Order: sequence, then structure tokens, then C-alpha cells
Amino acid sequence: MPRLPRAAAAVAAGRRPPRRKRFGQHFLHDPAVILRIVRSLSPRVGDHLVEIGPGRGALTAALLECGDCTLDAIEIDRDLSALLRDRFEPPRSVLHTADALEFDFTALSRERGGRLRIAGNLPYNISTPLLFRLLHHGPAIQDLHLMLQREVVARLAAQPGDSDYGRLAVMLAPRVEIERLFDVGPGAFQPPPRVWSAVVRLTMRAEPPFAVSPHYGAVVAAAFAHRRKTLRNALAGLLTGAEIGACAVDPGVRPERLTPQAFNALAQALDRTRR
Repeated sequence: MPRLPRAAAAVAAGRRPPRRKRFGQHFLHDPAVILRIVRSLSPRVGDHLVEIGPGRGALTAALLECGDCTLDAIEIDRDLSALLRDRFEPPRSVLHTADALEFDFTALSRERGGRLRIAGNLPYNISTPLLFRLLHHGPAIQDLHLMLQREVVARLAAQPGDSDYGRLAVMLAPRVEIERLFDVGPGAFQPPPRVWSAVVRLTMRAEPPFAVSPHYGAVVAAAFAHRRKTLRNALAGLLTGAEIGACAVDPGVRPERLTPQAFNALAQALDRTRR
């Protein structure tokens, strides 16, 4: 089994700048977990790596030793950026002091000359909006290897009929393939969070598995706004029970039973009524 690079191991046990609670910071420090993330990412020569939230730089150190790859790291905390900056050697490796929720990943992809491979330990309080932000830049991204709260990963990977199945899984389905990789306990972080985490791989699809309706998002959002309601009631004002039935969908079922393709059929029905 490969060893964690010495620099990464040193950083994992190194000096600790102050934690900013408003950023939801829990710093990854477990060398075994860092190694598993890097092995899952499996960087190749010429890859353009991006780390979101390098924190104290434990994963950063391992990524910097991945060979002939570029690395861009995005850190919102100016104090952490100041401590990390001397490890980066532009143009091959660049540290951006910026908010990932506002960062232009498409522009970075153009600058680097290829699609990005993103890794990071995402703060729990911004994980969902950041996922949608990254989807907005989907054509610029090859894949993502993300550490998220375990419950969020369960929602991402859920299938129709699962208790965790909801808006997040349905919205991502046309855009990404999702693979849950492994769980990570609280002890891998400093300070330890109160919840478990998990690492997930999201691979951008070259093409959606179906032609996505422009009303797809609106139908999914309406359906899950009151997930205990039947589709007939949840989509009232958008589609009638008869229009839902005409899509080969039972208007009496709850939204968590529907496949993404079924939601798209409902959205296409709405397309026809809104012409």
C-alpha cells in the first residue's frame, strides 16, 4: 500500500492556525484518510486539480506531490491563505483567496486549457449551494471527489423509493454519475465534528441520459416542497391529475417514488401547456 507523502504527513501533524467558526471549519488531519482520497482521485499526468477549502493544507501537500499536474486551491479564510501561500509555485500551483460560491470555474478551465478535477472537504453549511454552483460550471469540470456530511452523501446517492431520495438526487441525476466511496469518522478532523462524513465521486456526464426539459427544475422543486403530498396535490397549479396520468405517472403517488425520467416527462407536459 502506498505511503502518504512526507510533506502531507508533516502538515497533518503541523502547526494549527485559529479556526473560524463562521466558515464551518473542521480540518482534516488523518493521513490514512488523506491517502484514500488521493488514491480515489488517482491523478494523472496533465490533470488540472482544484482543491476547495485547503484549510491547514494536509490534503494540499499530498496533491502538490502528485507529479505533472497543475493545482489551484480556493480558500476563503485570509489567515489560512497567508500560512499556505509559500507552498504554491505559480503558474503550476496557485492559491486563490476567494469564496468558492462566487469563483469562476469556467474561466479557470479556459486558463488551464482543460477540464478541472475538483477535490475538497466542503463545509457542511454550504455543501448543497456549492454543489449547484459547481453544476452551473459543469462543462468545465471532469469530476469531483468531495468530503461531505454523511447524510448529504446518502441523499446524493439515493434511488427512487429510498427514504433519502429527494430533490438533490433528482436534480443531479441528468448531470452526474454518483459513486459513494467511503465513510469518515469524526476523529479524522480537528476539531471533531458531531457527525460522520463520507467521500463521494461525482463524474460529469458527457450527455444527459434524456433531453432535459426547461421546466425540469420547477417540477422537481414543486414536487418536493411538500414531499408528503401526492403528486396531484404537490403539482396543483402546474398540472392536473389527468395531465399527470397522461404521462404514465400515477397522480396518487408521492414524489419519492418517481424516477428522474418520470419527472422529466411531467416537465415536458408542462412545456406543452406553457407554449
